[in-house]
Amino acid sequence: MTPDRPAAIPAPESDPPEAAPWQAAAPDGASPASSAPTDPPAELAGPRAATGGLDAIAFSSGLPALIAASLSLVASQLMNAPSAPRWAALAAVGSFIVYTLDRLRDVERDRATSPQRTAFVERNRGRLAAAVAMAALAGAAILVFSPLRVSLLCAAVGAVGLLHRRLKTIAVAKTLYVSLAWTAACVGLPRLAVDTAPGAPWIAAVLLTTITANLIASNLRDGENQILRGRPGRVLWIARASALIALLTALAAPAPLGALAWIPLAELGALAAYRASERYGHLAVDGALLVGALASLAELGLT
Repeated sequence: MTPDRPAAIPAPESDPPEAAPWQAAAPDGASPASSAPTDPPAELAGPRAATGGLDAIAFSSGLPALIAASLSLVASQLMNAPSAPRWAALAAVGSFIVYTLDRLRDVERDRATSPQRTAFVERNRGRLAAAVAMAALAGAAILVFSPLRVSLLCAAVGAVGLLHRRLKTIAVAKTLYVSLAWTAACVGLPRLAVDTAPGAPWIAAVLLTTITANLIASNLRDGENQILRGRPGRVLWIARASALIALLTALAAPAPLGALAWIPLAELGALAAYRASERYGHLAVDGALLVGALASLAELGLT
């Protein structure tokens, strides 16, 4: 004989989930499924749209393009280089192409180090690919009307950028060759447009050390090829020291090169309040370069 089994106890009915405050109740006799959901009010949709806009700026490679253009304009103005918008456009187009292609090609590796950016890239893969194609056409059109030496420099920097996916796996090398490539694009292009530029070494030194500080902090955030692994605090102080060296170099430079000081100063401010998050890394640490360059252009425009 088997013992009598207890009667099954019916599971208590769970209350239906509460509707969001902005969702109207379904009319009498209508099922919830038949009632179309309503959009959240503007006061809730606004922050979401703002966040999406910030993500588009931070993760689409548009920010590096703006940074490259602004740094190029600063260098052109300090060297009195003609056709400044042309060199700025080439620097912007080149940086956009290189960074976007790298993010499109390296999704699997980036998913571990930059999940938010990778999710954005995967959602917008088609748009980003189309933007790269249009940027390449624009760059080619500009080069058609540029001197051969400009095309050769762009080809050299572009080759380094296209090899970035392989080269960035080499410890420490990423910081060195990327900062040199940025300096070559932002300072080298306008330098080729003038016969003499006594301030070019000063400009290159300030931008090189500032960008180096930026890259050290970026590598620290995503864990790629950072120096002194296991000692993030010391790595951050190295980045700050590099930005400080750039600031002191700019302050020691002859007039009007002192206007460059805004760029390392802004970067130093971002590193002082450093946070290891994707949005802070892009919008604050990278965005500081743009803010500093715009401040430099503003000072140069007033003098």
